[in-house]
Amino acid sequence: MTTPIPLSPLRIHRLPGMLVAGATDTGTVRSSNEDNYLLNEALGLAMLADGMGGHAAGEVASAGVLTEMLGYLTDHAPGLPAIGPGLQEEADPDATWSDPAAGAMRLLHAAVNHANQRLYAQNCARNRGDGGGMGATLTGFWHPSATAPMVSFHVGDSRLYRLRGCVLEQLTRDQTLYQQALEAGMLDRLPARNLLLQAVGPAATVTAEVRSHMVLEGDVLMLCSDGLHGSVPHSEIEEVLAQVTIDTLEQACERLVELARAYQGRDNITVAVALCSLNEIQSTLVNDKASRKCTKVE
Repeated sequence: MTTPIPLSPLRIHRLPGMLVAGATDTGTVRSSNEDNYLLNEALGLAMLADGMGGHAAGEVASAGVLTEMLGYLTDHAPGLPAIGPGLQEEADPDATWSDPAAGAMRLLHAAVNHANQRLYAQNCARNRGDGGGMGATLTGFWHPSATAPMVSFHVGDSRLYRLRGCVLEQLTRDQTLYQQALEAGMLDRLPARNLLLQAVGPAATVTAEVRSHMVLEGDVLMLCSDGLHGSVPHSEIEEVLAQVTIDTLEQACERLVELARAYQGRDNITVAVALCSLNEIQSTLVNDKASRKCTKVE
């Protein structure tokens, strides 16, 4: 499971209704990279993981959780009924409402649980089943077809963002003691930002945050580890993503990594950026910079 970083080749990947590029970097402080990301065109899957457990163990955890997720979805996704606008897979005739992505959401919960069981078993085999073994954050999205909702999945403090209408919004909630303290109204003596409430691997069970989202033409999605969002200001990330076109996806990833390094972030840096075009990636549409120009009202 010591797969070289990154798991996905450094190129633009075409997922249903979107183009995606990624980048990962050790950063300015650490000697090894415990982050990893995986983009899979066949499934329409994008995800990243930030490993923990020390050199080697963190690398194994991040690569392991991604490959376990991919394997589980590859084996089970073909049996999922197709969904699209107005379609509900195996809907209950007595139900008053049903999410058309419910089947995909259930499958993602099962995939995360599977990945957690596999990593936890490795920890137990090394007598580290007490919560102190290797683990990883996991954040990603699954967009099986251009007409289906996108489903996000999340454990830990890596993040999923969406730029829509020139406004950058965080779609995931950090599962940290720091975030919990903020929501409880604490103003001082806050815990460290990197103390996780859960991750994939250290404990026998894990509860993923899984949500469905509608995708609109021109949306820009970004997955990133805390090496990026923990060092680069929100406004500067927003500025980079607002300039994304079909020709600048890879450059946007590189620019975000450069910014994190410039801000002297102390962690590994991983980012994946997706440009959504539901019209089969028509370059004449998404490459028109004028049509996507952001004009903010001061």
